[in-house]
Amino acid sequence: MVEEFQVGIITSTHGLKGEVKVFPTTDNPERFLDLEEVTLEKGKIRRKAKIRSVKFFKKLVILGFEGMDRIEDVERLRGTSILIDRKDALPLEEGEYYIPDLIGLRVVTREGEEDRPVGILRDVLMTGANDVYVVEKTDGGELLIPVIEQCIKEVNLEEGFVRVWIMPGLEDL
Repeated sequence: MVEEFQVGIITSTHGLKGEVKVFPTTDNPERFLDLEEVTLEKGKIRRKAKIRSVKFFKKLVILGFEGMDRIEDVERLRGTSILIDRKDALPLEEGEYYIPDLIGLRVVTREGEEDRPVGILRDVLMTGANDVYVVEKTDGGELLIPVIEQCIKEVNLEEGFVRVWIMPGLEDL
């Protein structure tokens, strides 16, 4: 399982006092209010940073980091990922999963007593009504499976698979 989660990407500087604009990649941007420390990662460079201030502007989060009090301190952070440890992630309800834990799982469907391989879960699309699993099919192509009770029969992170029921006509789309 993934031990760190990306919660944002630094897009630019904000003002002259060392703050940065962050595009949140989390469902709940207000979660930044509860964070004390994050990991900043750009390419192979990683470093811990303590958060000193959090503000919100439109759909962005404005962050200030301890020890970075001038624009010159943060100019090179553009494009930097903001990561948190799994222990700092928001708790999940029963039947909910962190998307990074799902990516790469085998997708199978039950035929009689046997599981038939469908493909590999490559992405999760978040739509208004329900999420959609993007599956790279074993025979090529892509399959979109809605994350609804009728289609998702079992998610087993320990054994690395998602068992699905493919609605009639879904593979024809």
